Amino acid sequence: MSQQTNRTANTSYPVMNAVAKRWSPRAFTERDVSKQDVGSILEAARWAASCFNEQPWAFIVGTKDDPETYDRIMSTMGEFNQAWAGNAPVLILAAAKATFALDGRDNAHAVYDLGQAVSALALQATELGLAAHQMAGFDPDKARDVFGIPEGWSAVTVTAVGYEGSPDTLPESLQAAETTPRERKPLSEFVFRGTWGTPAAVTSKA
Repeated sequence: MSQQTNRTANTSYPVMNAVAKRWSPRAFTERDVSKQDVGSILEAARWAASCFNEQPWAFIVGTKDDPETYDRIMSTMGEFNQAWAGNAPVLILAAAKATFALDGRDNAHAVYDLGQAVSALALQATELGLAAHQMAGFDPDKARDVFGIPEGWSAVTVTAVGYEGSPDTLPESLQAAETTPRERKPLSEFVFRGTWGTPAAVTSKA
């Protein structure tokens, strides 16, 4: 089996280690993730920032020790994601609440806030030597039916969590994505000053 490749980001400026090392593999080993570590990544999500501290998120956690919940999450996913995610020992379905608890007003930032929580979860996973792969390829309506998600809540993502495995364990069509260099747009394409599209000074280190 091939060795895992070094996927640490080649950043333009220094960043904390978990940011540089976080990526989204599809190859996972079947090694169990401890209850302590699952708790830690969810605790990180708990402490994410949110509008008015609303914390408009909920997580449904399936592990190989809880096959009923795990299989229910799997059943909501598309065939492409099922083909690899079933090796991950933890699947987490994330949902967002569309209204504020205090007065029922629409919360336009709920999905944004959930994204911050899942990002914190993924970074904590990286800090613990785990990998997290977030997915949009699932059926939110089926998730609502399978889990009895109440009105006002929407299933948004599923995240697979586990220990990174060898690309050789994946179908050949997926192996290249595990080893090709990681790339991102340069800062100059999305960090502006003055008028839209004018790169900010920080985008150049000159």
